[in-house]
Order: sequence, then structure tokens, then C-alpha cells
Amino acid sequence: MSKYLLEMNNITKTFPGVKALDGVSFRVRHGSVHALMGENGAGKSTLMKCLFGIYEKDSGEILLDGKVVHFKNPRDALDHGVAMVHQELNQALCRSVSDNIWLGRYPKSLALFTADGEADRKTREIFASLDIDVDPREIMSRLSVSTRQTVEIAKAVSYGAKVIVLDEPTSSLNGEETERLFRIIEMLKNKGCGIIYISHKMEEIRRISDEVTVMRDGRHVATDLTEAMPMERIISLMVGRELKERFPKKQSPVGNVILEVKNLSGEYNHVRDVSFTLREGEVLGVAGLGGAGRTELLETVFGIAKAADGEIILRGRHVKNRSPAEAKRNGFALITEERRRDGIFGILPITENTVIASLKNYRAGGVFLRDKAMRRETDRMIGAMKVKTPGRKTKIRSLSGGNQQKVILGRWLLTDPDVLLLDEPTRGIDVGAKYEIYTLIHSLAARGRGVIVVSSEMPELLGICDRIMVMSGGRVAGDIPVSEATQEEIMRLAAKYV
Repeated sequence: MSKYLLEMNNITKTFPGVKALDGVSFRVRHGSVHALMGENGAGKSTLMKCLFGIYEKDSGEILLDGKVVHFKNPRDALDHGVAMVHQELNQALCRSVSDNIWLGRYPKSLALFTADGEADRKTREIFASLDIDVDPREIMSRLSVSTRQTVEIAKAVSYGAKVIVLDEPTSSLNGEETERLFRIIEMLKNKGCGIIYISHKMEEIRRISDEVTVMRDGRHVATDLTEAMPMERIISLMVGRELKERFPKKQSPVGNVILEVKNLSGEYNHVRDVSFTLREGEVLGVAGLGGAGRTELLETVFGIAKAADGEIILRGRHVKNRSPAEAKRNGFALITEERRRDGIFGILPITENTVIASLKNYRAGGVFLRDKAMRRETDRMIGAMKVKTPGRKTKIRSLSGGNQQKVILGRWLLTDPDVLLLDEPTRGIDVGAKYEIYTLIHSLAARGRGVIVVSSEMPELLGICDRIMVMSGGRVAGDIPVSEATQEEIMRLAAKYV
């Protein structure tokens, strides 16, 4: 048996204007978890896409169990025992859970037709082995993001893969679901599988991985045992400089009340009787367990979800956000939880994705737009947000997740909102880019705006917010100044109405 389960030697990949991978080597041992880390745009996803047959590498070789392999496409990789769970889910949302697990490889009955019952039975067996409680006949679109992520992981396991790539697997999982994933990983390790674990969550890396490889600017920087890689060293290797603080110090004072929400309830969600205030220059965090109603609250305030009752008062004026367009006109902006599904226009260039929410600023009479002005503003936002891209004409879908998020943030900053609603704004983003986004949030607050941040990472809320509102069961369970907040108190409140 080969010393390594997987070897990628001197992999090079070039896109027009960008050398994405420059002679990268990466090896995974049998029965181990190998963390792959680096800033957004460092080349991690590109390297994995070359492994999985999504991209054709320019040079280098890939060995699986000591044998040279060349995967022509993802199905070829899966057939050889290499599976990949992508950060951005790409599922058949109108089909059942079972259909999504077995699509393209349904179990066949003796009568030579697709056996739905057999597919459901096999799905239940897999779910039972992984301690997943999901009905195989449930339609995917009815499931939460975290549950759909869990289904995707189960699908990878169903292939009997030797190598499983997990790209930000816990980005949509709560604490209990994360613990379940870690149990699954431990089980797979014991079976001899190699897990490639891509994450920006340092605490997870320290806990779950055996080795760490750091990439920067398309190059291999370092590989070592996790126990020999302190957090400070990993961060320094990732960003190429010393990053002394994970969170910038907030300097701006908190002023008068800018937003009042009174007794807000959703018509079709479980947000119930929610009241809170937001002040000028304040960053309000919203904490809670999965299903607590945090995302639903933002969607109700922004007009995506219909309100059944309640009031929204902005700068002393009652407003009716009956749609996102009306909310935008009233001075609200929302960055959604799922970039790929409802945040970006994947086939459009960065320019269109940047100016789409503020097109009225570029009208040149009638239906014409001032192209030069749009290019100028896009270039300004690319520079201000430090977006890594060959240029404004690049399609946004080709950017890393973190750089896509920067473009979306820049889009809404161009609308000059009074209130910025951020749903998991740093999900799947590296530590350096996180710091930049935190700084931008604070700079917006310093201009007298109000910012509401939903996050599943309690250290993030404690690090950047002035105050934390805890939700439980669709209601407000508590409101705590950050100076008095602890993770234990937040968790106690989060379980109040469960």
C-alpha cells in the first residue's frame, strides 16, 4: 500500500490573466483529516476542482493509492472514489431528498425500471448510519440550508469514497449538526478514508485535523502537523503578514435611535412579536440556534417575507417594506445568507453585479446607462473592497466565495443605506478578508448608519458588535450589551423557547 492515499504533485493551472496554481503539491494520508487553508483566492478551490475533474490541470500529476489517475469529469472522479461537497450547494430543489442522493445512479429493480422504494430504503440506511433524521421523500426546497448541507455530505458518503473533500462543511450547520459531522468524519477516518477539510474556522481546524497545508497566491506555503501549527502561525502564513488582532477596535460612538421595530410578526414564518431598537453608529448582533428565526426576521424587515403585524419606524417615520424594492427605497439593504442562490448573478460580470442595485444613478435619459460611470464606480469598489480579480469584466461566478461576498457588499454600499442587514456576512471567508469586512462594517457605523449582523459564530458577534439580541423560537429571548455578554449566557437565552 502506498504511503499516501492521495498525491497531487506540481499542479499548475492558468486562467486568462491569472496563474491560479503555481506548481502546488499536496498529499493526504490514509485515515486522516488534512486541513487545506488559505485566503479567498489562494487557490484552494481551484486545486480541488483540478482533483475532481471540474478543471483540466495544465501540468502535474495526481496519484490515488499510488496509481496515476486523470479524471475527465466529476462523475469519473466519483466512480474512482473521490467525492466533493461544495461550499455552495447545487441541488435539485424541486426533487426529493432521495432523488438528490441517487440522481443518475438509481437502484434498479429486476423489472429494469427505477425503483423509488429501493432508493428510499437505501437512503434511510445511509441516514441511520450517520444519525441523520430526514424523510427521504421530503422535497429539498422545504429543508433548511443546514439540513440540505447534511444531505449533501450523506450523498458523498453514499459513494463509498476513499477521498472526501469538504469545502466549508460547517458554514450552514449549528453546534449540534457540527458535532454530528465530526462524528461522521471520525467514523470515516477509522475506515481509512482521507478527508480534505477546507475551512476558515480556526477552532475547528485545531480540533478535527491531523495535518494542515497553507496556500497563498496559488502556491504551496507550508505543511505540518496540526499540533505544530499554532493559530498565530497559520494566520501569518495565510495572509503573508502578522495579524495581531482578529477583530478591529470599534471607535464610533452610538447615537440616537435610527430604527424601531415594534411587535413584528411574520405572516408565513414563525417570527412572533419581535421588538427592538437600533441606534446610529451601532452594530447589533443577532444570535440564536438554527431555526431560531434570525434569517426570517431580516427577511420580514426587508420585505422578502410578508409581515402579519407590527411596525417599522425609520428615523421617526413609519415605513412599509412590502417588497425588497420598497425596502431599498426606504433606505434598507440586505446581504443574504446564500450568495449563490440569491446573492449573485453568476453569468454576469462584476460590473453588472456591482451596480445592479443602484442603476438609477447611471441613467442617461430614458433606458440608456452611462457605461463610463458604471466602470468607474466598479473599479473604485474593487479597490476599496480589495477584490481579487483580473478585472471588472470577469464573471462573478469565477471568483472565490469571499471575493463574491465583497462584490455584494460593495453593491449595497453604493445604495448608501441607512440600515444594513447582514445575514452571515463572513460565511466561508478567510481570516484576512473577515478583518477587512469587519473594518468596513465599523466604517459604515462611523458614518451614522445602523448595522444588524446575524452570525452563527459567537466570537464574531462578541468581537464586532455593541449589543447582542438573542432569538429563540421566533421570539426575542434577551438583549445584552457586549461588555456584559458571555457565550454561556447567550446559549442559555438561545434555548429559552426551544
